[in-house]
Amino acid sequence: MKYLSEYRDADIAKSLIARIKARATRRWTLMEVCGGQTHTIVRQGLDELLEGAVEMIHGPGCPVCVTPLEQIDKALAIAARPEVIFTSFGDMLRVPGSDCDLQQVRARGGAVRVVYSPLDALALAQQHLDKEVVFFAVGFETTAPANAMAVWRARDLGVKNFSVLVSHVTVPPAITAILESSDNRVQGFLAAGHVCAVMGWEEYEPIATKHRVPIIVTGFEPVDILEGIWMAVDQLEAGRHEVMNQYVRSVRRQGTPPARALVAQVFELADRQWRGIGEIPMSGLRLREEFAEYDAERKFGVGGLKVTEPADCRAGDVLTGRIKPPQCAAFGTICTPERPLGAPMVSTEGACSAYYNLAKYRATDAAEATS
Repeated sequence: MKYLSEYRDADIAKSLIARIKARATRRWTLMEVCGGQTHTIVRQGLDELLEGAVEMIHGPGCPVCVTPLEQIDKALAIAARPEVIFTSFGDMLRVPGSDCDLQQVRARGGAVRVVYSPLDALALAQQHLDKEVVFFAVGFETTAPANAMAVWRARDLGVKNFSVLVSHVTVPPAITAILESSDNRVQGFLAAGHVCAVMGWEEYEPIATKHRVPIIVTGFEPVDILEGIWMAVDQLEAGRHEVMNQYVRSVRRQGTPPARALVAQVFELADRQWRGIGEIPMSGLRLREEFAEYDAERKFGVGGLKVTEPADCRAGDVLTGRIKPPQCAAFGTICTPERPLGAPMVSTEGACSAYYNLAKYRATDAAEATS
């Protein structure tokens, strides 16, 4: 199968691992930004196969994981209202808020529905004119174009009972925040290919130059990731710090200009909270003033909530690569997929979920966690 089987070829993967190990004169520390890449690395054991040459640490690129507790609580408050049909992607239903999650709101009688697209939510609004239909617009640059399209279409069609609860975040400011933290260990990044398919990689170039780190736009299959690691290690060994594109079959330097233009017409940059991390300046998107009537936060008056993260949850340290999931004392004990403390244990892209479900919890990790 073209563009799939060749990126899962064991012989090519072994060859790349050998090249990386032969090139590395020391142990380099790289971060994969995307949760989908994390799951491939953990599932295939790439981190263990590269031991001694490369340490892979896991980044904040899981849209469910980084949605802040405050936004979850706003969603819960809106979803509980009798006049509302609250719509969301399925992953968000089990993310814990301060007191409960969306699944529990639904069990108590709230009209919470899973949709596969924000345009599905808009269609619901057209079918239920006696209800207010709200879509939970979370995610990175990858989901922003579809959400922008839903808002744009709602205005074009004159639909007044549709709104979005916006919790979009953008990748480049998060990479900068990690690099500028006092305890940063990251020496190179694998950037998420699907984000760059929309936005391109121009925004990464000043980051790579200023912080002297290679940033490799990378796909999601094992050979993609190993090739991205090879490109990063080769640059580090040569003393170069450039943005390079491994994911050439899907990504162009300019990204997808029509999608970028639509996002820019509907959204504008804003400061944004990241769950477990805190506020990162100009790292999020919010609706422009001309689309204010589609802003669910304004429509339902849920701004200004005060929240406190669970003291036992170290999601922020996991999302910034400071610790691996098993090094959190709550991992696998009071925090499990059945009873999660934080979103990384809930999401299908979460690092904690990857370690738990793919049996990466080893005795050595437990020892490190308690040392």
